[in-house]
Amino acid sequence: MSENHEDLKVEEAAAQKLEEAGAGIKPNGAALFPFAVFVAVYLGAGIFLQLQGVEMPFYQFPTPLASIIGIIVAFILLKGKFDDKFNTFVKGCGDPDILIMCMIFLLAGGFATVCKVMGGIDSTVNLGLTYIPPQYLAAGVFLIAAFISTATGTSVGCCAAVGPIAVAIAEKSGTPLGLVLGCLIGGAMLGDNLSIISDTTIASTRTQGCEMKDKFKLNFWLTLLPAIITFILLIVFGGSEAAVSAGEHPFSVIKILPYIVVLVTAIMGVNVFLVLVGGIVLGGVIGMAYGDMNFLGFMQAIYKGFSSMFDIFLLSMLTGGLAAMVNKAGGIAYLLHSVEKFITGTKSAQLGISALVSVTDMALANNTVSIIINGEMAKRLCYRYKVDPRRSAALLSTFSSIFQGLIPYGAQMLIVTGFTAGLISPLDVLPYTWFLYLLAISAVVSVFIPFSDGFIKRDPWNYERQMAQSKVDMLNR
Repeated sequence: MSENHEDLKVEEAAAQKLEEAGAGIKPNGAALFPFAVFVAVYLGAGIFLQLQGVEMPFYQFPTPLASIIGIIVAFILLKGKFDDKFNTFVKGCGDPDILIMCMIFLLAGGFATVCKVMGGIDSTVNLGLTYIPPQYLAAGVFLIAAFISTATGTSVGCCAAVGPIAVAIAEKSGTPLGLVLGCLIGGAMLGDNLSIISDTTIASTRTQGCEMKDKFKLNFWLTLLPAIITFILLIVFGGSEAAVSAGEHPFSVIKILPYIVVLVTAIMGVNVFLVLVGGIVLGGVIGMAYGDMNFLGFMQAIYKGFSSMFDIFLLSMLTGGLAAMVNKAGGIAYLLHSVEKFITGTKSAQLGISALVSVTDMALANNTVSIIINGEMAKRLCYRYKVDPRRSAALLSTFSSIFQGLIPYGAQMLIVTGFTAGLISPLDVLPYTWFLYLLAISAVVSVFIPFSDGFIKRDPWNYERQMAQSKVDMLNR
């Protein structure tokens, strides 16, 4: 009886923290309709544009506008006074986790753009091409893509930057084009999943209430073996007898330094705001020292980076507001109740979280949006079935990244195949995305054999205090 009482106490504490309002919220399936409208508009627009032959159809209709349409429907259909619904919406938009996430988005965009302008991406690519033996260029593309994506926090940007080089490498070396592009997508999604400035990392950690360095540790161990196996397979089967020299590729190690500093300091646990601001300043100083930009150009690069995050910034706020309205009307409670019919414990809860974000990503072709949509429910499953939120964040990020790389209509796949001028299709690349298949196996196995959870076991989650036990101990000193 005492054990049950303690579990109830923890659950109630979590519920209060998550604004569940206790027993006041009754499950209401109809309250999910605004969310369904949001998804249907976004997905429907993509399908329609695809049938019209529009390039990258799922990225033409602005996602924030699809969210606004869902919000309008929520205001019309959900019960209650307009002022009450508006206050709920604004409260959801201004949730501290949402605002922190948005600020990180802005800084991440500023850092990525400053480093790009000062030549950081070019130097990284050229460094790899200079020192990687030509006969192993397929494996080299995998490593280059992984590093660039980890450093910049964007798999799309990585694919756009490395794609033309990868196609040229395949043509010059005689390496199958599908293999090289499969390596590129695998490396890009590896980095997107690991990077501390990636949209997926920011969204998954903020929605689950954990720290980036902890999520990085989990993802690192989930990723390590699949990455090693992929690299070995590429060394053995990805070489080319007709390999030729890649030529001269000038680079500067100094221009790569901001990426390394940001990555190392983030892993050390330095506050993410300090990490990103420091990275921006360092990138700007290097860029001005090398003559790639003046002070005005530095300021413009920062603002351009901020502007590049406008869509995801606005979407996060609007989705937060919509989720608050749907939650208060009982939509989240209904969805949670429905999912729980298939959940019997910690393991099935983890599989449920993984399946939800995977299906959502396949529908929306956007891994960050998928995480934002499922983040609230995933967190509630964590507290109800004692899934460590750090574990949940890793699963959300991992499975959304896997399926984002595999879907033929995803931006990453469309970008890299677009550089081939119609020589191959996404279906020709899919058989070679070895890393993503291996990562999926690794993630599923980790649910049943928690090989990546060593530090979690040493520092368990305190569900009542909503933080790691080490932090609780530090606060109690």
